[in-house]
Amino acid sequence: MMETLITNKTRIKLLFRLFLNPDSKGYLRGLEGEFGESSNAIRIELNRFEAAGMLESYSEKNKKLFRANKKHPLYAGINDLLNKHIGIDQILEKIVRNLENVEKVFLAGPISKGLNHGPLELVIVGDKVNKTSLNLKIEKTEKSIGRSILYTIQKPVNIKAEDVRANEWLLIWDKKQVL
Repeated sequence: MMETLITNKTRIKLLFRLFLNPDSKGYLRGLEGEFGESSNAIRIELNRFEAAGMLESYSEKNKKLFRANKKHPLYAGINDLLNKHIGIDQILEKIVRNLENVEKVFLAGPISKGLNHGPLELVIVGDKVNKTSLNLKIEKTEKSIGRSILYTIQKPVNIKAEDVRANEWLLIWDKKQVL
């Protein structure tokens, strides 16, 4: 679907890489290695996004780093579109919100870093999560989003903030933040 709306593949990769996870950042050569594309194609798109105010840049150790401008009026809309494209909205609706004993859910793996490939990897934090119910909900959701879902269940006492940062997990649901 995204390829129908936006035909430039480099632009799509940059949107995922920098707008899916609000803490994501990247630099030209690093993005070149991740995407397997020419630095010139990536540079053109970075410059366009920066000129439009959608990216912020700063220098760190001889590297010009880019990150999404979260204050840009389109940021929330783009982030929401990307989440819907990969199925986060359906995961929350069909799996998480109807599952008992879940405190938090993180998106892990390549997608949490903004690389749109592979299965969706979830880290589900909770005590006594019903695995039978979870597996049924995941199976149904996989069919509707057309992507496989892998998960691990962690007890709340085992999750530390430094682990979340080091693994670049993206928090997609927190029981304490639900109204």
